[in-house]
Amino acid sequence: MICEEPDFAFPMLADVYHPIVEQGAYGNVKKTWVLDRTIACSFTAAGTAFKEEVTPNINITQDKILLGRCKTDIRISSLEARNSITNVIVTNIKDKNCNDIYIETSGPRAGKSTIFEIATQDPFTGPFGNVEYYKLILRRSENQAVDV
Repeated sequence: MICEEPDFAFPMLADVYHPIVEQGAYGNVKKTWVLDRTIACSFTAAGTAFKEEVTPNINITQDKILLGRCKTDIRISSLEARNSITNVIVTNIKDKNCNDIYIETSGPRAGKSTIFEIATQDPFTGPFGNVEYYKLILRRSENQAVDV
């Protein structure tokens, strides 16, 4: 497992998980999530000033979207395996004092860190054409019962 060092531009730490994908006898897909590495990152809540976080409807849904950035491409595992953004989850987002920032207060992960999926990942290139960091949009996973 690789752990990046936080700095002033990336003051937070987060754990990145990649799956081991297996297929059952009937074609069902099972993902076993494995911790790949801890990354240095920076995240903030996105646009909640004019939007409700909990939408009351038949199925009460909680929308949490984070905007942020990280130093490396998290789709590529520490073993150089390439994954789609649907095969990456981010959790255990911590501040510079190693305190969990996003915690579930009820449900199967009550008291544990929220699980996020990648909605978007784009490289940010600097004036000399080099990738300086990766911009991320994370959304709270609807399935917080995943065992990580």
